[in-house]
Amino acid sequence: MLLKESSILIIGAGTWGCGITLELARNGYTNVKVLDAEDVPSSIAAGNDFNKIMDEGPPSTGDTDSVYAWNRLHNICTDSWLNDTLYKPFYHRNGYVMAASSDTAYASLQEEIAGREEDYVPVNTAEEFRKTMPEGVLTGDFVGWKGYQKPSKAGWVLAKGAILAAQQESERLGAKFVTGNEGKVVELLFSNVSNAAGQPHLEGVKTADGTIHTADITILSSGANADLMFDLKSQLRPTAWTLAHIKMTAEEAALYKDLPVLFNIEKGFFMEPSAETHELKICDEHPGYINPVYSANHTVIGSRPFARQQIPIESEARVRALLNETMPHLANRPFSFARICWDADTPDRMPLFDWYGPQNSTGNRSNFLLAIGGSGHSFKIMPAIGQLTREYLEGSVDNRTRNAFKWRPETAVNRNWWDTQGRFGADNKVMDFADVAGWTTIGE
Repeated sequence: MLLKESSILIIGAGTWGCGITLELARNGYTNVKVLDAEDVPSSIAAGNDFNKIMDEGPPSTGDTDSVYAWNRLHNICTDSWLNDTLYKPFYHRNGYVMAASSDTAYASLQEEIAGREEDYVPVNTAEEFRKTMPEGVLTGDFVGWKGYQKPSKAGWVLAKGAILAAQQESERLGAKFVTGNEGKVVELLFSNVSNAAGQPHLEGVKTADGTIHTADITILSSGANADLMFDLKSQLRPTAWTLAHIKMTAEEAALYKDLPVLFNIEKGFFMEPSAETHELKICDEHPGYINPVYSANHTVIGSRPFARQQIPIESEARVRALLNETMPHLANRPFSFARICWDADTPDRMPLFDWYGPQNSTGNRSNFLLAIGGSGHSFKIMPAIGQLTREYLEGSVDNRTRNAFKWRPETAVNRNWWDTQGRFGADNKVMDFADVAGWTTIGE
């Protein structure tokens, strides 16, 4: 039986790790420890960022377990960003302008808003796009662009701020964060006892300083790094995206304050500059990069994340192309910062939440919970992931959610590691870091 004083060990202090820790600490769990090699948040985490897009939107349609479970997460996270005293200050409801350049991508936008067209205003000319923001912000010609503006119930979230706030409140409530070599997990220690599916029992974890950590419950929430821990049967594909910052003057930052998000699903997106640093973040849109791992017969069997505070020169070219189409007055301004960031895609882009290993004596769970597979959605649903984890620990998660997010290696048999998974941009192909011709040299 799980008690409030039961020991809980969380591997990973990123978006989900901090969200889970906060939920447990708020609900009276007094013996929670979080391990991570880096200070919060991790340098490769997608959540370590100025801002992330948030769209409240209505629930998805359909009656599958996946739609049901996703709608639950969506409703929980929307309520939290709107009403939770910790999360609410980081949500800026400035609106959202979504666009496409090709007929195929535009059809995808139309499908996305089907049934809720009343929330959107068509935007199809350069003048209409420019009028979505204060005069002087958008100065481009928007050739071939068409889309919609959602004036309310959408915007952006101050990502890094929310993660740090969750960590700080968790620590105030008694949770312990261990970082550096003392928090760097180098090995999961499994016993020889397995369940019928061949999943072994987790006895503990070893960190880089040689310490063996044991707990009543261990939760793996290390994002893209989870695939390095043990064999996940190809269910996770660590996928990287690219971002760059441009330094603005104080006067420019004032003009750009409270902007709606502008997102062309084939070209990229930006939102208002950081209030602290006056840096404007721009992302080029694409289906992602992977760092393939090959078998002996040269078949892709995985992808390995790595940290780098630069971006491929082809990514820089895409960012500047986006600026030329939207804000040509900024197109040649030097980048002040750039990096790659990682998430982990499941084959169906649904989270992977399940107990792993032999069940306990009561037959309702093991001691090792997987909380991974953000698939590009990880930051938005940060508050909901905490509640979902607590439901798993307390045995209250419903069967439909459990079925939607379960361990499902059958979905990854003969996985296509180059699957775009519905994403657009960059010739509509997943790219290989090995093919990158060169990298930016910002600050070097």
